[in-house]
Amino acid sequence: MSDSGISDTDRDSLHILPMVILPLETPSLNRARLIKNVRLESVIELFTDKDTGSGQIGIEDLPQEFNWNMSDPPADMAILRKVGALPSYDVYSLRISLRDLEIPVNDHDALRLSDSMSKELTSYMTDFTRPLILQIYGGDDMKIESFEDVVKLFRDPDVGKALEKIRIMADKLNIKPEEIPRFMEDYGDIFLSLSYYRRCLDAIEPTITEFLEAMDSLRDNYQFKTDQNLRKTMEEMESTINGLMAAITGRFENFERGTKHMWDEISAERFRKVEQLISSYHTTIGGVLCSLSVKMDAWARLFPTPSAGGPGKRAEFIMSEMKQGMDKIQHIEDSAPMLSALN
Repeated sequence: MSDSGISDTDRDSLHILPMVILPLETPSLNRARLIKNVRLESVIELFTDKDTGSGQIGIEDLPQEFNWNMSDPPADMAILRKVGALPSYDVYSLRISLRDLEIPVNDHDALRLSDSMSKELTSYMTDFTRPLILQIYGGDDMKIESFEDVVKLFRDPDVGKALEKIRIMADKLNIKPEEIPRFMEDYGDIFLSLSYYRRCLDAIEPTITEFLEAMDSLRDNYQFKTDQNLRKTMEEMESTINGLMAAITGRFENFERGTKHMWDEISAERFRKVEQLISSYHTTIGGVLCSLSVKMDAWARLFPTPSAGGPGKRAEFIMSEMKQGMDKIQHIEDSAPMLSALN
């Protein structure tokens, strides 16, 4: 639990928004969470408990719940309608979306990953930090356990040769040497975002594979041989999921290719171009991964093993819940900016 009272799980989630970070006037809402359900609708979770379950209410049901006069709706309603329409609640998407919506944030630290998640992402960050450390220190045997350790190398360099290279780097970036740590934090944050999304992708890939295999089994099941509606739905879902995964993987490959040699010819303009390009995809990548992870988590909870639930229950869940909102995910992908090359 952080100083802001937000749990690490909520802070690191793609689909949970702790409402305490929003400027709401209704006290009980400040204690609630906005979450995405399996149909990809945003609902307010007033409480959750392993025994009693989750107490949820739709945003449009709030006026009745709180006796709001909708001829003069409170500011909270306008804020929640806007935030409810966002495709993802991960910290990187929220930074951009809340700024664009002109919704102030009570605590900007709330829009940072937890310390435990940042540490967990160190292995993903290695690809981005190794070229930089090689450039300055000439070796990658430095003890790095988090990106903060990388920043410390530049905040307090203890090697004369490294200090000289930092001066050269500062000159290329058109900043003062003492501004390097701040620059490094910007650099770290943008690549931490890529590492975070990459980890989210890696986390859902096994379940996606299981889900696609489950649909294959249903196609082969004699019970559903003639169910054209189910077969068409599964075909469309498979095509959509495969297309989305290919698009996201392609973006990661493009980012990784383009940033591999970034430090060979570094300049302030080049870095800002990389930063801007990656940031412009936060809401797309976040939205697609949020939607897919919510659906795959729901599937995995209900059918934790290949034999759980039985074909009938699986087919029913696909038709009643899994297919709902798939068009929303495709819309997020379709509205992505054109991917320009990182040269």
